[in-house]
Amino acid sequence: MSTSETPHVTVCICTYRRPQLLTRLLHALACQTTDALFTYSIVVADNDRLQSAERPVLEFATRSSVPVRYCMQPQANIALTRNLALSNADGGYIAFIDDDEFPTSNWLLTLFRTCAAYGADGVLGPVIPHFDETPPQWLVKGGFHERTRYRTGLVIDWRKGRTNNLLFKRTILPPGGQHFRAEFLVGEDQDFLRRVMERGHSFVWCNEAVVYEVIPHSRWKRSFLLRKAMFQGALDPLHPDVGWSTVAKSVLAVPSYLIALPLALLVGHHVFMKMSVKLFYHLGTLGCFLGFSPIKAATVTTGDS
Repeated sequence: MSTSETPHVTVCICTYRRPQLLTRLLHALACQTTDALFTYSIVVADNDRLQSAERPVLEFATRSSVPVRYCMQPQANIALTRNLALSNADGGYIAFIDDDEFPTSNWLLTLFRTCAAYGADGVLGPVIPHFDETPPQWLVKGGFHERTRYRTGLVIDWRKGRTNNLLFKRTILPPGGQHFRAEFLVGEDQDFLRRVMERGHSFVWCNEAVVYEVIPHSRWKRSFLLRKAMFQGALDPLHPDVGWSTVAKSVLAVPSYLIALPLALLVGHHVFMKMSVKLFYHLGTLGCFLGFSPIKAATVTTGDS
C-alpha cells in the first residue's frame, strides 16, 4: 500500500468485546479527510479469544473502500495485542486510537500535518469525553473523565504520553517485534514512549486533532471510578517512577484523605468523590507493594461491575 510518492498511515485499534463501539469507530475512520497527502488503512487487533470483533470488521470491510485487516491475540494482555497490531501494520506512519473512541473527520490529516510542520517523530492529541445521554451533574462538575490538554507544538514528555490518540513514524521502531513490554499490566504505553524518547525521538502535541471517548452508563458509577483509581495506583514495579518515596507518599496520603472525606462531603458530592478517587489511588499503590491487586484490568477497561 505504501509507496515512495504517497505516505501511508496504518490506524491500529486494539479491542476487547466492544462490537458496537468498534463499529462506530470504524465508520468514523471511513470518513477521514486526507487532502491526497497520504493513504490509510486499518488494523483491528482483537484481544477476545471468542473473536467478538471479527464480524463487525468483516461487515465494515464489505461496505468500505478503506482496507481493513483483522487479527486476534488470545492472551489477556494489552501489550501483546498492541504488538500484534504493529506486526500487521504496513504503513510508514502508525496511528493508535482506542476502541471506545471516535475521531473528527480531519483527525488523521491534522496529526499528519502537525508531524510534518514541527519535524516531529510523533504527535499526540486530546481525548474529550462524549456522553450519549446527559450524565449526572456531580460527574461533570468533578471532571472525572477530563484529560489535560496542551498548546499545539508543545514537546511532550513520556509522562504525558498515551496511545489513545497517537501518530508516529514507523522508523522510530527498532528491529524486533516486542515493542510494548508484556510484563507491564498498566502503563505499557508510557513505558513504550519513555524508551522511544530516550533514544532521541521527539513527540509534540496537537490540540486540534480531537477524538471523543464514549462514556457509557457503567463508567458513571462511583464504583467504577474507585476501581479505576485503585487499578491506576497499582503501579507496575518496573515503572521508573516507583520507589520507596512513592510508598511513603501513599502511607501519608491514605490517613489524610480519610480524615478529609467528611469535610469534603459537606462541600459537595463531586469534591467527596474526588477525594475518594485519590484515596483509592493510594490504596492501590500500597496494595501493589504489599503484593496483592484486587482490581483486574478487564473490570476497569470494560466498566463491568
